[in-house]
Amino acid sequence: MKAWSARPVPDLPGEAPLPVVQDTRLRRRVELPRQERASLYVCGITPYDATHMGHAATYVAFDLLHRAWLDAGTPVDYVQNVTDVDDPLLERADATGVDWRDLAAEQTELFRTDMTALNVLPPQHYVGATEAVDWIVPAVEGLVERGLAYRVPGHDGEPEGDVYFDVEAAGALGDDDAWVLGELSHMTSEQMLSVFAERGGDPERPGKRHRLDPLLWRVERPGEPAWDGASLGPGRPGWHIECSLIALQYLPAPFTVQGGGSDLVFPHHEMGAGHCWALTGKPMAQHFLHTGMVGLDGEKMSKSRGNLVLVSRLRTDGVEPAAIRTAILAHRYSDEWSWTDLLLAGAVARLDTWRRALAVAPAGSAAPVLGAVRTALADDLDAPAALAALDDWAAAALTAGAEPSAEDARLVRDLVEARLGVVL
Repeated sequence: MKAWSARPVPDLPGEAPLPVVQDTRLRRRVELPRQERASLYVCGITPYDATHMGHAATYVAFDLLHRAWLDAGTPVDYVQNVTDVDDPLLERADATGVDWRDLAAEQTELFRTDMTALNVLPPQHYVGATEAVDWIVPAVEGLVERGLAYRVPGHDGEPEGDVYFDVEAAGALGDDDAWVLGELSHMTSEQMLSVFAERGGDPERPGKRHRLDPLLWRVERPGEPAWDGASLGPGRPGWHIECSLIALQYLPAPFTVQGGGSDLVFPHHEMGAGHCWALTGKPMAQHFLHTGMVGLDGEKMSKSRGNLVLVSRLRTDGVEPAAIRTAILAHRYSDEWSWTDLLLAGAVARLDTWRRALAVAPAGSAAPVLGAVRTALADDLDAPAALAALDDWAAAALTAGAEPSAEDARLVRDLVEARLGVVL
């Protein structure tokens, strides 16, 4: 599957430090390791609706990380998936009378257009779940053969043969790096059960060995898409195994960072890490980073509430994508925050101030703000502090009354684009 396009990243003088980031599993800040190549996997969209602000904030956040690595002189192997077959997509297609493949293609293309507009650097590998079936089937067969997965009987008219991952058996494959259920999310069993049921799990499914065992392979149902599952029978993959296999296909285990929204910590990333451990005997990722949830005017943003802020709608209304991105960057990636009209107005005003300051940038003013922005972003990708450093630079430039320097203006413009992804 083709990703999107992005502007080339300007080169900046010197070399930036690698950032210290908040690791979800370790529950503390860690300095990212200096490697010959960094590796990043960020969970992608289920393409049944347009890109909302929660999506945008997540991909802008990991774009900040991507750009931090590049500024530190570290190339990045970046992989992102598209869950282009899953229950929400099929349900939406059925409700609207659209073929699920057409809906997936349409919404994936809209997402790509939004990411291009927001100047998010594309992954090298952008892979649909439907493209990964040939990798998933033998992996699931292997787990069944090793007793780490099992088939369940039919029930209430449902067919026999759905395959589930055995979390207890996988957790028993222990050593110092062993996967332990709950180690990533830090949830109790009761909390995990509640969240599992809310996020696509089926804790009450008869025939399961453990209520938290996740689905690996769903055998074919009438009217649903299905693929050749070899010994598993026709069907389609479960959600978590999709990301595990796409990551393992392109990235070393453990890869550097697994990223996504905080709503993916459990069960998605927890189970994905379990799959990787069971398949390879290695941890999935060295570090796990998660973004906070985004609301609207102080309320949770959700499709059921009808209060989604869509990037495409803002663009259609004439909002400059750089202003959308700047508004997102006004918050720490891991914080929960709300989109408001006042926030957007502030971003528009901020961009105007920076652009006016570029026209009068004093000689020698670029180097200090370059250092200040790099220092801010090295501190757990502190974008608000980086914006504040640029605000201070702009205020000083606009009141300096000095001879403008085209070279300093160019360097500040390159800095803002290279590190923040904002085009001035």
